[in-house]
Amino acid sequence: MDPKKAVDLSHHNGSVDFEKLKASGIDIVILRTGYGRYSPSQTDRRFAENYDRARKCGMDIGAYHYSYADSPDDAVREAEAMLRIIGDRCFELPLYYDIEERKHSLMPRSVCSDMVSAFCGTLEKNGCFAGVYSYDSFFVTNLSGEIPERYSAWVAKISKGEPRCKRYDVRQYSFTGRPGGTSGYVDMDLVYRDFPSIMRKTGLNGYHS
Repeated sequence: MDPKKAVDLSHHNGSVDFEKLKASGIDIVILRTGYGRYSPSQTDRRFAENYDRARKCGMDIGAYHYSYADSPDDAVREAEAMLRIIGDRCFELPLYYDIEERKHSLMPRSVCSDMVSAFCGTLEKNGCFAGVYSYDSFFVTNLSGEIPERYSAWVAKISKGEPRCKRYDVRQYSFTGRPGGTSGYVDMDLVYRDFPSIMRKTGLNGYHS
């Protein structure tokens, strides 16, 4: 399939006009649910609003949760926080574990890989299609090669050229997009996999045809 244009959004992007965003050619939004392991105190304060507005105008939706975990046990608690935040909402795209803190880059590859597996495994046990987001070099140096084989990979690679992580479903290619309906810079992404069809077939992420 030809890649579909997407943006990822959090409260940092302010109020978004989703009708204008969709009219500008954006098919998909990936929304931050929150960060860390405490909810509701660490819930993104625009998540529910962004979800409802994107759903109202017929956009496909994914989500991500930003990690501060120090261990696999912490990652499980973050996954549980994400599950509490999403509730019974459905998603056409995966739910991603966002691991990119500097402290994570200083951890052994085995620990980072175990944290990803702990987070994604917890989501999978709850009927979710799970994935992991990070920057390209983190996938290469801090995660085992099995991780992008096992879970959906969303890779940030802003410079020209192909990512070093060779297996990925989503690529974040810009931090300075200016699509319609937004103010300031927006992260831009390309989605290379037909996730809505997968959700329809599997019923994962609460999705029902």
